Amino acid sequence: MAWNDIPEWADKVMRSLLVALKERDPYTYGHCLRVARNAGLLARAAGMNEYEQKVIEYSSIFHDLGKIAIPDSILLKPGRLTADEQSIIRVHPIKSAEILQPLSLIPFFKDILPGVRHHHERLDGKGYPDRLAGDEIPVTARVILIADTFDAMTTTRPYRRGLTNEVAYKELRQFAGRQFDEQLVKVFCQAHRGWGEYDEEITEEFVALNFKRAA
Repeated sequence: MAWNDIPEWADKVMRSLLVALKERDPYTYGHCLRVARNAGLLARAAGMNEYEQKVIEYSSIFHDLGKIAIPDSILLKPGRLTADEQSIIRVHPIKSAEILQPLSLIPFFKDILPGVRHHHERLDGKGYPDRLAGDEIPVTARVILIADTFDAMTTTRPYRRGLTNEVAYKELRQFAGRQFDEQLVKVFCQAHRGWGEYDEEITEEFVALNFKRAA
């Protein structure tokens, strides 16, 4: 696959779905943008080609779309979730993939789906929703998991302060080989320091710089 396999209207789909997500949950909206940026840069640092980088960026943008279907009492709860609440929110990768499924006849969107559905799988098989393990987990999902977890750890929420980058790097290294792909963690921790801080809104400039080049 190459650049010309990405439909011209991909960025319009991205923008439309992100508008809906922002209306539903502004935090998740910003989280998806940050994860997409870091996951794309990790893919590049790991030597993936430009098409693979764009698949990962778009997969990351869409990875939490399914949270639109999660009740406010759970999605916006200012504290730890109960076991029952966790079981409900763990459905979100499936919901995210279901939202995109009608587009899967397009090869580019078909390539996006594995990263979206499997971004919470763990190397040790203790992830969700399908309890995949090791090489069963798509590389796209392994990349997204690292960027997703890093952002979750370093973002301050009403109920806890975010960790520093250095502490988050340590956490990623601690669970490398069990939860995370060990080589990708190594690349992320080495390369991330050079990426700078990131906090973007979905403006025309943002789309032009990050996504329209893929169309």
